[in-house]
Amino acid sequence: MARRSPQAPQTNLAEYTVSELAFALRKTVEDAYGHVRLRGEVSGYRGPHASGHCYFRLKDESAAIEAVVWRGTFGRLKFKPEEGLEIVAKGKITTYPGGSKYQIVIEELEPAGVGALMALLEQRKKQLAAEGLFDEDRKTALPFLPRVIGVVTSPTGAVIRDILHRLADRFPSHVLVWPVRVQGETCAAEVAAAIHGFNADPPQVAQRPDLIIVARGGGSLEDLWGFNEEIVVRAAAASSIPLISAVGHETDWTLIDLVADYRAPTPTAAAERAVPVRSELLTSVRTFGVRSAGSLRRALETWRSRFAASARGLPRRDAILGLPRQRLDAASHKLPRALLANARVHRSQMERAGSRLRPHLLANTARTGRDSLLRLHRAKGRAIHATLDGARRRLDGQAKLLTTLGYHNVLARGFALVRAEDGVMLRRAADVKPGAGLDIEFADGHVEAHADPRRASGKKSAPQSAPRRKPDGNQGNLL
Repeated sequence: MARRSPQAPQTNLAEYTVSELAFALRKTVEDAYGHVRLRGEVSGYRGPHASGHCYFRLKDESAAIEAVVWRGTFGRLKFKPEEGLEIVAKGKITTYPGGSKYQIVIEELEPAGVGALMALLEQRKKQLAAEGLFDEDRKTALPFLPRVIGVVTSPTGAVIRDILHRLADRFPSHVLVWPVRVQGETCAAEVAAAIHGFNADPPQVAQRPDLIIVARGGGSLEDLWGFNEEIVVRAAAASSIPLISAVGHETDWTLIDLVADYRAPTPTAAAERAVPVRSELLTSVRTFGVRSAGSLRRALETWRSRFAASARGLPRRDAILGLPRQRLDAASHKLPRALLANARVHRSQMERAGSRLRPHLLANTARTGRDSLLRLHRAKGRAIHATLDGARRRLDGQAKLLTTLGYHNVLARGFALVRAEDGVMLRRAADVKPGAGLDIEFADGHVEAHADPRRASGKKSAPQSAPRRKPDGNQGNLL
């Protein structure tokens, strides 16, 4: 409300304070424009303030307007402001009395067309590529046969059904599903949290997966934008578990495709790449088994042939012993003549020695011979007695050994020795012919007997007694 100063001169103009005018203008602007959609390029954006609010400008070729996003609104924005991004902002036009300027309080924000998103996407792609996140040397190989597969996707969409169906057809595997929203404001944060959750130590799931599949069906660039967010790309790059990206259709691509260890054109293709075909593996195993057996068989045949060839190269026994045998035969043929020649030589030597003998030499020789004969006779007697004593001792030892090892000791323990009529010892009952005569030797004598002719029919007959006979001195023994 305007107030008139008592000292001021009389005038028709209303007088306002600065605050009154500022708030009056604010009310006028808000009433005149209210909510508007404003298109412009983001300028001067430095991220959220310490308070959580964001301050920047929207500009075009000719003008600029201040913009503010309150902290509560900033967390709900689908797209966050980016420096140089052309956007369409929906909000309320108002003024800031403390700075005498007008501004727009943004409530919703979206890129100004696909071109703006593509520009932002290319800019983000260059930034992350410069950090080396897309380098091929940092990617890891996928496991050949993962035991557990983690899938990050919506639990209610057709994508998870396609993946499970394809895995069941190829190689049934254990699958852990981490449910996330695959589009919208919270999509990026949920996908990044799922990747970190599978990689956590200890894992936040029942069992740590060997492979992760991030999957989503096709859609527009705006629908897939959550997989272009920097938080998702960095989470995929930091994953120690091999990761397959299966976002969109074959013609769609996102930044997670570039950082993933493998990019599948569709979710179904991701399942096909994750596991081999079980039936093909079984066929390969059988084929390898047949080939291995054939290879072993051929190796054995080869070594057998080599062994046979080596054996043929060795000299035969007759070839080795032939020459020594021939030498032995030649020596045995010469031996009789050599013995006769040797005897003739010694006879000649004796005749020459005898021709040189004289009577006195014979007398001396006779005396010497008698003395020598006496000495020899006494020595011979001693030698004979010593020899007899040694022989007697050896004989006594052999007799004791014979007594110990002889079969008579066995007969003394109650056994009997059965012989046929011709004196051959019988060892088995099958060697006894019915009606044959037998000689049974016991420890104290012999008994003659005849085999029962009914033995073949299985009937037993009463034993026939036989007169004992004295041991025959001509009877043989077991030794």
